[in-house]
Amino acid sequence: MLDIKFIRENSDTVKKAVQLKNLKISIDEILEVDQLLLEQKRKQQDLQEKRNAHSKKIPKATNEERPALIEEGRAIGKELDEIKPQVNEMEEKLLQLLYRVPNIPAEDAPVGNDENDNVEIEKGGVLPTFSFTPRDHVEILDLNNWADFEKIGKVCGSRSYSLRNDMMLLEMAAHRFALEKLKGKGFNLISTPAMAREHALIGTGHFPEGRDQVYYLPEDDLYLSGTAEVQLNSLHGGEILKEDELPILYAGYSPCFRREAGSYGRDVRGLIRVHQFMKVEQFVICKNDPEESQKWHKALLETSLEIVKDLELPYRVVECCTGDMGTGKVKMFDVECWVPSEEKYRETHSCSSLHDWQARRTNTRYRDSDGQVQFVHTLNNTAIATPRILVSILENHQNEDGSVTIPKALRPFMGGAESIKG
Repeated sequence: MLDIKFIRENSDTVKKAVQLKNLKISIDEILEVDQLLLEQKRKQQDLQEKRNAHSKKIPKATNEERPALIEEGRAIGKELDEIKPQVNEMEEKLLQLLYRVPNIPAEDAPVGNDENDNVEIEKGGVLPTFSFTPRDHVEILDLNNWADFEKIGKVCGSRSYSLRNDMMLLEMAAHRFALEKLKGKGFNLISTPAMAREHALIGTGHFPEGRDQVYYLPEDDLYLSGTAEVQLNSLHGGEILKEDELPILYAGYSPCFRREAGSYGRDVRGLIRVHQFMKVEQFVICKNDPEESQKWHKALLETSLEIVKDLELPYRVVECCTGDMGTGKVKMFDVECWVPSEEKYRETHSCSSLHDWQARRTNTRYRDSDGQVQFVHTLNNTAIATPRILVSILENHQNEDGSVTIPKALRPFMGGAESIKG
């Protein structure tokens, strides 16, 4: 969320951000509501001052003057009572509009409409070559009895999956490996519940626009979140931290849920696009300093690259264009890993810098060394998300007999085994 004062003073810049991010929101409407609200608040303040001044006259009035003054005071109070709900309604309307205002993208962010305009900035690893006809990940899973889709789908619905035997262990090994790496980098390991209240999803910016992607539990008024970022971003909401407490580094481990609304017919085979998954999320809360944010954005990206390199996966990094980076992002990178059966890279990590856009929504602040209270900056990036990363691991490390070679980094978490076969 942007400060309304910033929007007033930089309306052209904000309008440009709306255009660059392909959003449908009128900044002029927001400014009109803001102006009307200011006028109503001035009227409210004038009436309050009038009532205060009027109340001082009553004790000094004569018995003859007092009834008229009391009646006049009641009339002022009635006006105040009538204007208060109008002010409250307009404040809520303005707030809902402000929730939809995008952050200002970095000046050097690529300009574009969608993922087709993202810019490749790095490529690493060696694409595998096979002396046999390689299988896709579903064939590998079926051959080894490592997953079930049909039976579990009848029980749990479409886009469901059930991992079995060594694949369960491989999934857990990937998460354990990522958590150990983040622990070594000074991150606080934290598990988060899957459920969250509405204000937490507003805080990250998933709401109000992304409601159709989230599962809702109406009887409990709770939502199933799609990332630990939701909970971690609100963990210090309303607090004023000390500067020496920053940065705060969290490695959030949680079950995640996404409805994948609007994606019907896309990536329906196997583990690519499922409704439930597990993820370790990197989350950073740091000082309100663009250079500090940039430093941590780079660090989060480097950690994810370490992970895909340790998993011995071919990868590429793309910088997301303005139309693909999302409403709250200042700058965003995606890491994509190679999927041999599709001969394409698929996104496995998403690295975002949001400056104080989320902190303003959650009211998360700190007192700096000069005693000034400022909003923090927040950043996030995937460390590992399963089962999607398993697709690349299986397909890139498969062998002709159907076995899969375990990346060396995961072997300590797999009992030292060098390969697995059902």
